[in-house]
Amino acid sequence: MAGGIFSPLGSCSELEKANCHPLVCLLCHEPYQHPCLLDCYHNFCASCLRGRASDGRLRCPLCGHPSVVRGGTGLPPVDRLLQFLVDSSADSEEDVQCANCDRCCTKLDTMYFCNTCGQPLCAPCREETHRARMFARHEIVSLSKRTKDIHKKCPLHEEPYIMFSTEKKSMLCINCFRDMQGESRAHCIDIETAYMQGCQRLDQAVMAVKELQTSTREAIVLLKAMIEEVRNSASEEEAAINSLFSRMQEQLSERKKTLLKAVQSQHEEKEKAFKEQLAHLASLLPTLQVHLVTCSAFLSSANKAEFLDLGYQLMERLQRIVKLPHRLRPAQTSKINSEYRAEFARCLEPLLMLSPRRSIVGSAGGAVVLPGGQCSKTLMVPSCPTSDKMSTGPMVKKPTMHRYISTKVLLAEGRETPFAEHCRNYENTYRMLQTEIQGLKDQVQELHRDLTKHHSLIKSEIMSEILQKSLQMDVQIAAHYSAVEMMRSVFEEVWEETYQRVANEQEIYEAQLHDLLQLRQENSCLSTITKQIAPYVRSIAKVKERLEPRAVPGGTWPGDGASCEVPGSHTPTWARCQE
Repeated sequence: MAGGIFSPLGSCSELEKANCHPLVCLLCHEPYQHPCLLDCYHNFCASCLRGRASDGRLRCPLCGHPSVVRGGTGLPPVDRLLQFLVDSSADSEEDVQCANCDRCCTKLDTMYFCNTCGQPLCAPCREETHRARMFARHEIVSLSKRTKDIHKKCPLHEEPYIMFSTEKKSMLCINCFRDMQGESRAHCIDIETAYMQGCQRLDQAVMAVKELQTSTREAIVLLKAMIEEVRNSASEEEAAINSLFSRMQEQLSERKKTLLKAVQSQHEEKEKAFKEQLAHLASLLPTLQVHLVTCSAFLSSANKAEFLDLGYQLMERLQRIVKLPHRLRPAQTSKINSEYRAEFARCLEPLLMLSPRRSIVGSAGGAVVLPGGQCSKTLMVPSCPTSDKMSTGPMVKKPTMHRYISTKVLLAEGRETPFAEHCRNYENTYRMLQTEIQGLKDQVQELHRDLTKHHSLIKSEIMSEILQKSLQMDVQIAAHYSAVEMMRSVFEEVWEETYQRVANEQEIYEAQLHDLLQLRQENSCLSTITKQIAPYVRSIAKVKERLEPRAVPGGTWPGDGASCEVPGSHTPTWARCQE
């Protein structure tokens, strides 16, 4: 993809070493000769790119991004900005002869220019010849500054530039200004003001590129860490699979090979994806570094006229680089999961007479895989200070949707069993809890609607009452969950004796626990929403009191521009909780 000249870097130190000179071509490693700019903002010499175009497209040798090539030359357009910097660099290395001692010095050496005499001077001659009183009024400036102060002239009128059009982004002489229409003259400012405004806008563009550079470096470090995590996770997963397999018989050998192959496939897929994203970001760093150095060199090399001639082109380029789609976040997680326990359980079902309906995974993740195959939704269970036993893990998968039907069928059989009696008691308690939770949900939804749409005043007592009821419901649900959990050992003894009938009871039981967890989740969501709404209620009340001291609580606030935005107001609150 990268044309064979670039490979992903292994460390941050290598990234720093890759930051080459901005005026040196990455292909020939020589100073640019007619630099061409690709669509990905990489630069190469025209001679290095000649002959690489195919079907009107030229693939970047560094990152592989295709660029559209127009014209018969088969080359991208010449980068005027980079060509200016190359020419400026060459000019700074030219030899300058002192007018007094004929000493040859480069412009990089300390050289001066006497504007009164119109001659260049070296440092010793400046001190010796111009130290006399007769030269006291001579204007002596740095040679480099004198070069920068030379203003360009208008090629059309041969007059010096004095104005700058912010509309056309071009410099104007006095004749150009006179020829403009009255509307366009309103967009003209003097050179000094235009230069100051341009510097400010360029500083903003540079800051945006620096932020992108920082984010890119952080993303590269993150991706490298995630690649290492992928390797570690793959090793841990393989070790766990091998440890479990060692306790099995020959019937598991074929399943073991399948699982290891799946892990290796995930490993290769994830590592490949991360490496591709890493290569993309690593190829982005030289571009950012080159343009930052380019900006610095441009500011130090260009005079005001040159800045106004090329500065906006540079600013536009920096803004486009920042707006390009950069994949800074990992597209997937580094966790490798083969669900080896479930696979081994399925393999052992014919041997150990395990129920295909019940599969509890109690390992590191703590996820409870409920019957019914692949689940349609995942419930995130928050931590609760009142009962830690309810939180079996960070994720609880939803059971099959016919739990209620299965319970009705079980009760309709009329069998007087401990589990049937438990289901009767459970259904009564669950309906009561569900009714209470639904009432709280309706209250919170109504408050949220009144606050976000109607901007109504809400009494703080109502918020406190809802929170108090939510805490009471949390205690009741936790107590009921503990009571149901305590019945597990009793039911497991019965399940061992009657396997066929218990398979359905196990499904109903796990669904009951899940429903309680879901109720608790809904209760936690409405508590969180109520707490989020409370500050806005108080804020609106205070604003209302300042604006209308006689306003009646519960009235409607006629949003006069001081409306408060509640997080998530554009999305239905309860729909977001269910997600």
